[in-house]
Amino acid sequence: MRHGNTKISYRVALCGVMVALALVFGYIEHLVPLPIGIYGIKLGLANLVVVVMLYSFKWYTALSVNLLRIFISFLLFGSATSLIYSLCGGILSFCLMLLMSRLKKPSFSVIGVSICGAIAHNIGQICAAVILLDELRIAFYLPVLIAVGAITGTLIGLIAMPILKHPMFKKI
Repeated sequence: MRHGNTKISYRVALCGVMVALALVFGYIEHLVPLPIGIYGIKLGLANLVVVVMLYSFKWYTALSVNLLRIFISFLLFGSATSLIYSLCGGILSFCLMLLMSRLKKPSFSVIGVSICGAIAHNIGQICAAVILLDELRIAFYLPVLIAVGAITGTLIGLIAMPILKHPMFKKI
């Protein structure tokens, strides 16, 4: 087998592992909600995979893994409504994290990118809820979600930093 084929096989296998890991993280979060008494709050462990992918792979590979995770989660555990919420949050989050990670000045750290992604995810889901439910009052929940998103985004960013230093995740 030629060296180029080995590298491609490695990338494909690693992407498959990352999709599976994101699915497991999402499922664990679904089974074990945070005990803080605020509806819908999650740590965003699946976003850890997206952040690592964004810094380690080409952007379109990271996007593909993110979308695969969303669609497979929908097929295994979700409903049409959950798919809409996940897509709105996931795509907005990914787009903002991609933009923030590529800016030269000011540059954002992995933590800053993760915070922006967490907050954007919450904004995307609230926008979807306002449209689907035709209820603008849902937007009043946004300040709480932004504050929690800043906290969870910080935690995910802190976890991602040492992972990204691992030789396995040098720009693949």
